[in-house]
Amino acid sequence: MKNHVLRPLWLAIGLVLLIMVARHFMVPEDFGVHGDSFTYNYYRLSNVDEWKDFPVKYQGRERCSKCHEENFESISHSRHKKIQCENCHGPAAGHPREVKQLVIDRSREQCLRCHALLDYPNSRRGMMKGVVSEKHKRKFECSKCHNPHNPNLEDR
Repeated sequence: MKNHVLRPLWLAIGLVLLIMVARHFMVPEDFGVHGDSFTYNYYRLSNVDEWKDFPVKYQGRERCSKCHEENFESISHSRHKKIQCENCHGPAAGHPREVKQLVIDRSREQCLRCHALLDYPNSRRGMMKGVVSEKHKRKFECSKCHNPHNPNLEDR
């Protein structure tokens, strides 16, 4: 064979060998197929314990219901019943011991995440009541007039 064919071939073979050597030194020993629980079944086995030790930030509505029974009851019978408390109130990690009060996002943008008027025909999102933000009381927070814990009531 001619040199112009052999040089790129040897370069490609050398590159593949270099990648295989680098992989041997860089990939942990416990990386491989360990079951059907992760993408393509490849993961580092010791990573499972790391994730188990990772602190949970979101606690879920059941934890909120223990102390905030009135709001929990109100929202569980409303159109917002599918929304987790922490979507608006933020992650409850450390509440109530370390974090005495959760910061509530009362901004219009928070409400418009779901209630911006989107014209999606034949979808549940299109059926949800939407607001044209530029026309609907732009200077006020939504919670000044609407009760997010009971949106079935028009005004408070």
